[in-house]
Amino acid sequence: MTSAVPNVLTVARLIMVPVVLVLLALDAGEEGPLRWWALVLFMIAAATDFFDGYLARRWGVVSPFGKLADPIADKALVLGVLAVLVVVDGIPWWPVAIIAVRELWVTVGRLLVAAGTVIPASPGGKAKTMAQLLAIWLYLIPGMPSWVDSAAWWVLLVATALALVTGVDYTVKIVRAARAQRAGGHAAA
Repeated sequence: MTSAVPNVLTVARLIMVPVVLVLLALDAGEEGPLRWWALVLFMIAAATDFFDGYLARRWGVVSPFGKLADPIADKALVLGVLAVLVVVDGIPWWPVAIIAVRELWVTVGRLLVAAGTVIPASPGGKAKTMAQLLAIWLYLIPGMPSWVDSAAWWVLLVATALALVTGVDYTVKIVRAARAQRAGGHAAA
């Protein structure tokens, strides 16, 4: 059972994502009870993001499923909630677009070199994720004064800047890994 716990947490997060998105959409920016439920589920889902990886590493039960499903669940949660916030709350779309393009590129790039290289999450990537989660949390809290939305906006800008910087860093790592794999393939041939 111990080995299954991290994967169960990842699957639970995947299940929570559409529920959070529907609750936010149904609330339609009214900041009523549905928004509170979306906030609570978002916080639980964000917590599972930490615990599934932590437990898998601590217990030595990192699985191929977890390696694939965990980042998908993370990106679905963050990008899904940000996209709904663009629609229902009117937050600007361009930081979300930058973050989405970065996430798509890094994910595809990692998959392209996955056969021979594991590109682990960098400290900057982890900081980006924390900034994204903090910005979303601030945006989701119902009934807050306008300065909280302003703070959320600045945190989202920090997350966007971190997405750009870490996107360049991951690009360098992906290109180096691809070149090393090609060189290794030519040497073996």
